[in-house]
Amino acid sequence: MNDRATVTHLLQRLTAHLRVVYPDHDCEMLAERIVNLFWPDTSQMIKRRKIADKHLWDESDIVLITYGGSVRSEKERPLRTLHRFLKTHIGQTIGAVHILPFFPYSCDDGFGVIDYLEVDENLGEWPDIEAIAEDYRLMADLVINHGSSKSKWFQQFLSDEAPGKDYYFTADPATDLGQVVRPRSHPLLTPFRTASGDRYVWSTFSTDQLDFDFGNPEVLIEFVKIIAAYIDHGVRIFRLDAIAFLWKRIGTPSINLDETHEIIRLLRTLFDHHVETLIIITETNIPNHENLTYFGNQNEAHVIYNFSLPPLLTHALLTGNALYLKRLTRSNPPALAGCTYLNFTASHDGIGLRPTEGALPQGEVDQMLAAIQTFGGRVSMRRGPGGIEKPYEMNISYFEAMQGTLDGPDEYQVDRFMAAMAIMLALEGIPAIYIHSLLATANGYEEVNLTGHNRSINRRQLDYDRISEKLADPTTVEAEVFSRFQKLIEMRKQQQAFHPNAVQFTLALPEGLFGVWRQSRDRKQSIFAITNVTKQGKTFSLADINLIAGYTWWDLISSHLVTDIESDFFLSPYQTVWFCNMPPGPV
Repeated sequence: MNDRATVTHLLQRLTAHLRVVYPDHDCEMLAERIVNLFWPDTSQMIKRRKIADKHLWDESDIVLITYGGSVRSEKERPLRTLHRFLKTHIGQTIGAVHILPFFPYSCDDGFGVIDYLEVDENLGEWPDIEAIAEDYRLMADLVINHGSSKSKWFQQFLSDEAPGKDYYFTADPATDLGQVVRPRSHPLLTPFRTASGDRYVWSTFSTDQLDFDFGNPEVLIEFVKIIAAYIDHGVRIFRLDAIAFLWKRIGTPSINLDETHEIIRLLRTLFDHHVETLIIITETNIPNHENLTYFGNQNEAHVIYNFSLPPLLTHALLTGNALYLKRLTRSNPPALAGCTYLNFTASHDGIGLRPTEGALPQGEVDQMLAAIQTFGGRVSMRRGPGGIEKPYEMNISYFEAMQGTLDGPDEYQVDRFMAAMAIMLALEGIPAIYIHSLLATANGYEEVNLTGHNRSINRRQLDYDRISEKLADPTTVEAEVFSRFQKLIEMRKQQQAFHPNAVQFTLALPEGLFGVWRQSRDRKQSIFAITNVTKQGKTFSLADINLIAGYTWWDLISSHLVTDIESDFFLSPYQTVWFCNMPPGPV
């Protein structure tokens, strides 16, 4: 049992957070309610320890992103099939699994949640989730900005019944909302006939996804209950979906507001006092300088998505020009202790374009969009200020995005794709791999035709037996990609220089080459990770990257021994080398 001083200190901290957000409420009482909900048994509370005292992550941490139903079999419920796929084909190669929303839903493949406390019966049950959590570090979505129009809460809103009648953000349609930053092109307000008359509900993402009103502290209380329930079911990493839009204020852009940041700080305070190691990841698909603010002062997100990486990496490999990718890695500040980046190339969403704002000239964006469409991809739009529509994201399987260059498709698709993955695996941060990248899944045109949504192109459902057969056949592209992926991952996991917080510097390399220097935190291991992002062979001087004399230098990927640290080195199209001052370990 914790001493009273710890509880008192926590209550004081929570009250301070709450006063920023709810200055007109009894914040001491709210703090007590939150503590009692989060810790029915206060033995699950700990004194807040220094960040270094808790194991958060190391070089072995890799996240697999998947839907609960991405792999299916007629023999069993999808979550059990997913678990079988993980144990049979993944093993411990990947230690964490992000299962995208697995709750009953009405739209957006899970992100229009009907019931936050139940598992979608079409996927399985809570014991299926708990079984996966026993074998893998489990990451789940807290879909905190909005809920389904089919939910109990919204039905209460329509009937003007408590508590749901006060849970949703409404506005007068005559109000000037022109400053609001939009991720979609549909109208911001959706009209509903309620028992108390016509009301217009804020709907950031769709007319079926209605935004909560966190100006009502009871909404925050509800989500504290939900978080506590998820912890009980084995969730240890929480992805705060669309968190940037959480707080609304008429007359502002209603994105990244101070109250949103304060609520994240409140949740971080709760998490840091829990006996379990809990991690907050913020999902903020916005320009990079805005995204970085979600680290706070080491008191908000533990991890932020590196949203700028997918479009800039894609651009580098489609154009053979790594300039803008280099600018990103040079400008991203090293994450402070207890913080890091989540690096990824693809996810269930498209390749976001908002992070290219200010980072990639519009002409370069237009060329990339044209190439992606040539490769069968789609472009989704958003509504900008003044009602002008702008490209919001590219929708395509990442494997298909690597079909070729601006010149069109070529024979380097697999090598180009693996070059992208090797770069992502080498960067500061935790790598996250979408299951359809791991399995080299093609574009899902049938899925797009069925749903009418561009994002469905990269949300295919795979048959377990069929994909298992392909992985067992070394002549298939799926087996080739999967095998190369596994080798890279296993090699990465052994290198302390690839710790998510190990030192990183971007190398000054000739045009067409991208590379970073990583150094372990004890300064004993160095890795120079260099990739040719072009379809032409490239030669560079090893003297220019300063391999220190007195060490034995190896390429971890090929086991090539460097015999002369001042010689020229040739890289084939899309080849990656990881020069290390230690010999490669067993794979």
